[in-house]
Amino acid sequence: MPFQYPNVYRDEAVVDDYHGYKVPDPYSWLEDPDSEKTQAFVNEQNQLTLPFLEECPIREVFKERMTELYDYPKYSCPFKRGNRYFHFYNTGLQNQSVLYVQENLEAEPRVFLDPNTFSDDGTVALQGYAFSEDGEHLAYGVSASGSDWVELRFLRVEGAVVLEDRLERVKFSCMAWTHDGKGLFYNSYPEQEGKSDGTETSTNLNQKLYYHVLGTPQSQDILCAEFPKQPKWMSGAEVSDDGQYVLLSIREGCDPVNRLWYCDLNTISGSITGMLPWVKLIDNFDAEYEYVTNEGTVFTFKTNLDAPRYRLINVDFTQPAPSQWKELIPQHDKDVLVFATCTYSSFLCVCYLHDVKSVLKMYHLESGEELKTFPLEVGSIMGFTGRKKDSEIFYYFTSFLSPAIIYHCDLTKTPLQPHVFREVKVKGFDPTEYQTTQVFYPSTDGTQIPMFIVHKKDLQLDGSHPTFLYGYGGFNISITPSYSVSRLIFVRHLGGVLVVANIRGGGEYGETWHKAGMLENKQNCFTDFQCAAEYLIKEGYTSSNKLTINGGSNGGLLVGVCVCRHV
Repeated sequence: MPFQYPNVYRDEAVVDDYHGYKVPDPYSWLEDPDSEKTQAFVNEQNQLTLPFLEECPIREVFKERMTELYDYPKYSCPFKRGNRYFHFYNTGLQNQSVLYVQENLEAEPRVFLDPNTFSDDGTVALQGYAFSEDGEHLAYGVSASGSDWVELRFLRVEGAVVLEDRLERVKFSCMAWTHDGKGLFYNSYPEQEGKSDGTETSTNLNQKLYYHVLGTPQSQDILCAEFPKQPKWMSGAEVSDDGQYVLLSIREGCDPVNRLWYCDLNTISGSITGMLPWVKLIDNFDAEYEYVTNEGTVFTFKTNLDAPRYRLINVDFTQPAPSQWKELIPQHDKDVLVFATCTYSSFLCVCYLHDVKSVLKMYHLESGEELKTFPLEVGSIMGFTGRKKDSEIFYYFTSFLSPAIIYHCDLTKTPLQPHVFREVKVKGFDPTEYQTTQVFYPSTDGTQIPMFIVHKKDLQLDGSHPTFLYGYGGFNISITPSYSVSRLIFVRHLGGVLVVANIRGGGEYGETWHKAGMLENKQNCFTDFQCAAEYLIKEGYTSSNKLTINGGSNGGLLVGVCVCRHV
């Protein structure tokens, strides 16, 4: 049916100057969501779109089927705090998952914190949480209507007693308890003019790090770090495994780089009373440093310094010069080191990304010796629990065809043998009827791009199938296999083909892959995606009139450019 699109106002007077290049920006007025022009534009678009959607004859059928298939149990990995185990659980269609507690893994779980009770309409959500080291107190954030602004609240775990403490003006914050359980570090912004409800488009500046002592008003919180000469800097504090050090990671943007300062709490006489005496271990933005663990003054960091796919290094705080740093686990020839966690005192659990598929290995902390590779199918590790003081680990595996398999491994037993702790299955869906294939296709410059293709088995490559091609390609984010009810409905009921192209700009092969799709190399994202479409047509999966491209956020930019190039 023909559509009469509304005329959109163009402000020809707006022209940006980028290093001498004049770039018209006639739609910049849309950046103000509260202006009358913007609201009128949205209303006109809705008046065009909603009648079309409402008249769609199969819309209700899809809604019913999606509701049915979304209604399956959803669990997180259990984790131990103090003498108790906790996990999140959603019966199926709850707005938010509920936090449960149990005394041991065989005990009956009981509700500990239900975010669905935060508001009558379900628009107030749980936004982050942190237990104290002894597991006796919980700090948690709540946000309203999807806002990034958070209010921190506190519970005494025994009896789930709500405490009076409330921390406001919190955004993009850490939550790090000191091991004495007296309080925690968090981030807050100063008051600002105008709105601060999450719909504002102004930049937040001058984030500060505070220490809150449990049982005291926020007005008495202790300022521990601020950066008045660098208003865009944001920081996050982390307390070391032994409780002796506070590490401060400082960032100024989305790039994988940070400064790293630390404070030895033993150098403070008594309690925290003011600005901490920070030691600036790394005081530039040349690379990224992520704390893994420490043995006394020897700290293990995950870093991309001289390693775009990351490696582990040891830094002795008594000999902090870079020339004294020692490599613990070198960068892999191809695989990306995603995370490393110290468990059971001396084990390092390390997750790699191998051609966009998760691989989990175990190493010895002292020697860096590889001890074990845990068996996994083609898919992604989306969750991992287990700390240095714990003698067990849990890890959460998912794929295009499996919503969740949670594994458990007792690290006190040899040989190490993980077993399925919990597997989630969806009623009415048989994964054996489908298959996932990974292919590598050439982009215009010859670079091989990985791509996942999901469809029913015995698919005839005759070009007749509707195909859904998804891409992102930005911010060092890797698009790994994941379970999606809506996409599987497309595959199952419409005979569709689901495709995910891991184009450059993401983190699938480390920082080199990321930089190959950003700034002056951004064009690679678009050509990689275009070549994915051409491959699917050439190989007979689909045809140009049956191919749909999709992306959100940065992927929306990708799709917009590709549409404009091929109109």
